Amino acid sequence: MNKILNFIDLTLGEDSKEVVLENVKSNISFRGANLWILACAIVIASVGLNVNSTAVIIGAMLISPLMGPIIGAGFSLGIYDFELFKKSLKNLLIATVVSLTVSTLYFYLSPFKETQSELLARTSPNIYDILIAFFGGLVGVIAITRKEKGNPIPGVAIATALMPPLCTAGYGLAVGNLKFFGGAIYLYIINCVFICVATFLIVKFLKYPRHMQFEKKREKQITYLITALIFVLLVPSIYFGYTLFEERKFEQKVNTFLQNELTDKGYTIIYKKTRYQTRPSIELALLTKRFSAAETQELESRMKTYDLQNVRLKIRQDTTNLKQDILNQIKSERAVVDQKDAVIAALRKEIADGQFDNRSLLAEAKVLFPTLTDVSVSNHPFGVANEKESVVPVLIYASEKPLGKADTDKLAAWAKTRLKKGVVKVFWEGV
Repeated sequence: MNKILNFIDLTLGEDSKEVVLENVKSNISFRGANLWILACAIVIASVGLNVNSTAVIIGAMLISPLMGPIIGAGFSLGIYDFELFKKSLKNLLIATVVSLTVSTLYFYLSPFKETQSELLARTSPNIYDILIAFFGGLVGVIAITRKEKGNPIPGVAIATALMPPLCTAGYGLAVGNLKFFGGAIYLYIINCVFICVATFLIVKFLKYPRHMQFEKKREKQITYLITALIFVLLVPSIYFGYTLFEERKFEQKVNTFLQNELTDKGYTIIYKKTRYQTRPSIELALLTKRFSAAETQELESRMKTYDLQNVRLKIRQDTTNLKQDILNQIKSERAVVDQKDAVIAALRKEIADGQFDNRSLLAEAKVLFPTLTDVSVSNHPFGVANEKESVVPVLIYASEKPLGKADTDKLAAWAKTRLKKGVVKVFWEGV
């Protein structure tokens, strides 16, 4: 029995409690470099959410210093150091406000406002997010109390995911979507509280020395307060988790029903739309099959076999409206790609407009001006009065002697016609 207890003993490899506390306290403050690192991490995470890049989001989570004040709050509650607790909460509030401000500003200025799947994933927290935050917090605080910190710390930063919910909340503020903001902030609070609770439990288990001594009644009050906070956060998350479970179960039943009753019988489904909230419904259309009223009724009766008796079935057979709905669905799915393609095309055009074939221009210009030895054209910013162009082409020609005014004007007129520009600046460069 002693061998088993020694095998699972959490005190093995534990660092000095004084050293651990000093490390925790040093990571609480958000001043100077920490604040700049946080702001940069928020921008990186916002970009990752904006372009739907999981790798970029993970990178932002790895460099984020947000865990510091949360771990500090858990430690301070565990040792009853309320001055440290106030300092931790103050710095966490500063970090939260800075993060929200930076992410809101980014998404407000970003040309891409569409809601990506990585953003949606942070708007509906449930009981599973609590489990991740709690056990991630346990791993994090256990690693912090070890002499050898090892590999768990980066993994904890990724698993507990403090940055993405804050950035999603900033997105909600930027686009005026309070539902997104509320869901993301709720997820962020869940992560903070349950990391803190996990830290509190490990600190108590490892018997860190108390900063203050209290009577049993006061200790119970603190315990009751933590329990109440856990309960307040737990109840909604259980409800959301149950809703998610029921929705996934509904989708599975629908897919089984469609597979058995339609797809396996050779009918090709070209349009499918399901709704779980309010009144559950299935809306679909098939490629060639047209159902009579009796066939539709028979299909509805078979839905009871799949526990879909209270689900409304609508089969679209009006090809005109159906075609438009399918086209609208395709257009909405391509909207994001099209918008990004348009930006890329505009950038390519801008680059192309700024590039000129100087060799061809020289060959043409020498027909009019044989003394030219070189011609170079590039775009430069010029403030030109009464002209639309703020960036105009500049033609620099090389020759032994500068052209006369009449020939210079003639060269400029040729360049404007050749380059299709309203203004071209001409300069001489001696050989």
